[in-house]
Amino acid sequence: MQPVLMPPNIIDHFYRGGDRLTAFRGVPQHSPRTPEEWLAATVHRAGEPEVGLSRLADGSLFAKLVEADPEGWTGFEHGGPGAGPADTGLLVKFLDAGQRLPVHVHPTRSFAIANLHSCYGKTEAWHILDVRGDDPAVWVGFREDVDERELAARVDAQDSEWLLGHMNKISVRPGDGILVPAGQPHATGAGIFLVEVQEPTDFSILLEWSVTTATRDESHLDLGFETALRGVSHRATGADELASLLHHLDPGTRDGGLLRALPAAADPFFRVDVAAPGGSDEAGGVKAESEAVGGEKVGGAKAGGEVAGGEVVSVPRGFAVAIVLAGQGELGWSGGGVAIKSGEVFAIPAGLGDWTVTGPARVAICRPGVGWPDLT
Repeated sequence: MQPVLMPPNIIDHFYRGGDRLTAFRGVPQHSPRTPEEWLAATVHRAGEPEVGLSRLADGSLFAKLVEADPEGWTGFEHGGPGAGPADTGLLVKFLDAGQRLPVHVHPTRSFAIANLHSCYGKTEAWHILDVRGDDPAVWVGFREDVDERELAARVDAQDSEWLLGHMNKISVRPGDGILVPAGQPHATGAGIFLVEVQEPTDFSILLEWSVTTATRDESHLDLGFETALRGVSHRATGADELASLLHHLDPGTRDGGLLRALPAAADPFFRVDVAAPGGSDEAGGVKAESEAVGGEKVGGAKAGGEVAGGEVVSVPRGFAVAIVLAGQGELGWSGGGVAIKSGEVFAIPAGLGDWTVTGPARVAICRPGVGWPDLT
């Protein structure tokens, strides 16, 4: 088995954005509403079976490749516990917000089991790549307990000011990692470009749809708001709890081991680490992530340049989505290797065994949670 280079899979959405994403992936932006790319995705957008699923260079579905050999791809004979053997345990996206996203909520696993016939909810996390604007920020959780009836009334009235005013606002910078537990209301601010990891579903309850092209009828997962709002946590997310959801990794850090990009609280759901073998800018043309993905300096080392850095970062076997954020180098494994460069995305099969990153590249490695496929 070998890593599979994934072609771009950028999709239209109900909010604006996508210029940095398309520049990073080296494709034209065909619409002002192309803010997301689903990476090595084996799940589709809710209610739209043809949208979101990743395809290979020959046009075939990546999910079919996983279904044909679930053990080779996931490390387990029957794949993950979700919908069929194509379940890889996570969904990875690029998200390039050209506007503030609506305040919304994703269901917990218990809510999803009871109402959506799914063993997964949608806990998610963000690794911030680039920011624009004077006050780049996200919002996560309520600052104080909220009355259920008042929340329902404010949602019905589409009172954006009230919703944001009752939430924790978090200023962000490149390298920040933020965990968003299922059930917590949240929104991403305008100007933020990030890697998003989440449980492999597309369940979203919109508390605010009027800032997008979405409608009220499209905002409650066909459950009706009376039921959907039961999936919202009404209690405050206090300072200590909020701190446990945050982590920062300096985008310039280089090391011979995997660098944690998310807080430890994310580990049961998914993991994002960065492989950035040691080396200097002078030796290999390494660029910080904020430069590499900011839209003006896409790419790191010059094409055909000598791989520098000297150190090797080892990655244990298991399914992974590897995103080359900057520079160039090599993915290596027993008996093989492949050159990599900024802007590329690879699906890594468990059957590859342990593998390595060498050279002045910076690679985000997204993997299922610790203990997966056991969800207990």
